[in-house]
Amino acid sequence: MLSRTADHLYWMSRYTERAENLARMLDVNYQMSLLPQSAKTIERAWCALLEISELNQAFSVEYPSPTPGAVMQFMVTDTNNPSSIMRCLQGARENARAVRGSITTELWETINTTWLDAQRLMREGMLQSAPAEFFEWVKFRSHLIRGVHLGTMMRGEAYDFIQLGTFLERADNTARLLDVKFLAASEVRDETTDPVDEFYYWTAILRSVSAFENYRKVYRDVITPERIAELLILSMDMPRSLLACLHAVVDTLSRVRNSQSSDTQAAALRLLSALRDQNIEQIFVQGLHVYLTEFLSRINAVGSGISQDFLVPLAVNPDV
Repeated sequence: MLSRTADHLYWMSRYTERAENLARMLDVNYQMSLLPQSAKTIERAWCALLEISELNQAFSVEYPSPTPGAVMQFMVTDTNNPSSIMRCLQGARENARAVRGSITTELWETINTTWLDAQRLMREGMLQSAPAEFFEWVKFRSHLIRGVHLGTMMRGEAYDFIQLGTFLERADNTARLLDVKFLAASEVRDETTDPVDEFYYWTAILRSVSAFENYRKVYRDVITPERIAELLILSMDMPRSLLACLHAVVDTLSRVRNSQSSDTQAAALRLLSALRDQNIEQIFVQGLHVYLTEFLSRINAVGSGISQDFLVPLAVNPDV
């Protein structure tokens, strides 16, 4: 497969996954902001959302303070933010358009319709009138795109590069979410913390990755930070866990490998082995922030290796 074609397929899926991840986090933050809590707590939650995407500085250039409305506008519609939901949906559509001959008609039409409908919903003011409904719509469209991809694409290289983009983006997002949320919790938790507030905080993290029901099925007990980390890092059965995502990346790399990809494959396999060989107690002894920072560095190195081995060099794409 031509590197440019692989590049478009890879980024088409990364942008789609990124839009869904943003919608998940924005939805949970919005729902939590409706609960009784101090203005400082609300502001901290929206600041954390910007930290997950490393957009604090870019946000502060345009907006005076991280109010819910300002952060949602920046993360959904702001064209100066290359990671906003609308920019992601547009990026997915443009990449899909460039490789229409490599994807099925059903997949192209689903992605194209998503972009056209998103523009219409923004013109109608849905973000202001019903933000929760808009976020659910984005998640649903991402699910639909993924379902059409799984249900209509031949199991060849085009399918594999779409899968590769999806799972790399998902692993990166899960690690960032855990790092920021656990770090924020460690800074404010003490003996005066309200157990009800703490319950809602950790429940929100689970809901942001559709893991609340899965947690109940696995542990059937109270929600604890350690078990949340275990589920989202080490559970092979949890579709958004780091282990599950890395397993999919390694499996896909073994199918698309070429003469120059051995180092990238080895790096991904070492990272997968490190995940398999540790338990959650060892990770917390090491320090969760230290562990996740190292994971993000290593998964980004794998992504850079994929770009060098298969795709158009990252410097050519100004939006990534």
